[in-house]
Amino acid sequence: MTMTMMDSPLLRMVRTTPTEYWNDSCDVDELAYAVERGATGGTSNPPIVLEVFKKNKARWVPRVRELAAENPAWTEVELTWAIIEEMVVRGSGVLAPVFEREGGRKGRLSVQVNPANHTDAARMVEQAARLAGLAPNIQVKFPATAAGIVAIEEATARGVNANGTLVFTVSQALAVAEAVERGLERRAATGADTASMTPICSFMIGRLDDWVKVLVERDDIALEPAAANWAGIAAFKRSYGIFRERGYRSRLLTAAYRHRLHWTEFVGGHVSLTIPPAWQVRFNRSGIEPVERMDVPVDPAIVAELHDRIPDFRRAYEPDGLAAAEFSGYGATVRTLRGFIAAYHDLQAVIRDAVLPNPDIRIV
Repeated sequence: MTMTMMDSPLLRMVRTTPTEYWNDSCDVDELAYAVERGATGGTSNPPIVLEVFKKNKARWVPRVRELAAENPAWTEVELTWAIIEEMVVRGSGVLAPVFEREGGRKGRLSVQVNPANHTDAARMVEQAARLAGLAPNIQVKFPATAAGIVAIEEATARGVNANGTLVFTVSQALAVAEAVERGLERRAATGADTASMTPICSFMIGRLDDWVKVLVERDDIALEPAAANWAGIAAFKRSYGIFRERGYRSRLLTAAYRHRLHWTEFVGGHVSLTIPPAWQVRFNRSGIEPVERMDVPVDPAIVAELHDRIPDFRRAYEPDGLAAAEFSGYGATVRTLRGFIAAYHDLQAVIRDAVLPNPDIRIV
């Protein structure tokens, strides 16, 4: 029997629970698939933009060449950001009907500031103002580094809808939420609108799992095999409880999917799940009934083992596990920042190849 769109578990989830989901890509076709099945947002980052470019070279390579011909003095960096911005605007257009239908409370597309500027709050805020002006439904992503926290507060005060990303620990999530609150309070003090703002905190649960697994191998730790797959879930659920207790206005969002528990364990929460397109298809074909489990705690024995055996899990799980000055040095942060910056430079390289194709390669 062929599954219809109405049978989609993700669509049933958004219709029967407060849990929302986003498309973890700015590709317009993938966004359209997700929106048809209940998605209310989308996201992008350097690896995603690079992937979309490579999958759609027939569109983007000629476009790079057009822009280069129209703007002969532009550098490859300027061409790169022109492509990123154009890609984001196209994606935001797919979400525009959701944005309009929901009165601006949903339907945003997230775009990330230059990851190479993760130490420079002023540059991030300056770029955020430009990115936020690309379309009415843009959300701007800032890394949860010490400088990124400063930038989140300042950008929020200026009316930018911020998305704190590269969050792997409870302490980073709380720092993002507190920065947003300070920014909203500053903005409200000027009489400017804050009710329509929709701040987000993106907790990269799968990348915390990845880091725990790296540590298990690196440090030769005899960990219960399934425990590492619960690290991100446990830290996220602890953050969620604190967010509710303190009444933060930021909405938590899960990111970096690795397995189905990264969906099923969060159903029922007042959260958003940013799910990669391939995982959406897998979940929608699964036949799994979305049952509310957000308030079901992770097995205390699993949390205790992670806590006792993995010092970096303790740092991730405890609300005071990291000081802001330590955010950039946390293992998962370093690995992800390096990957994002590398993808950003790889994107520049494919832009360069479009403008200056390799003469040593014969094109038949």
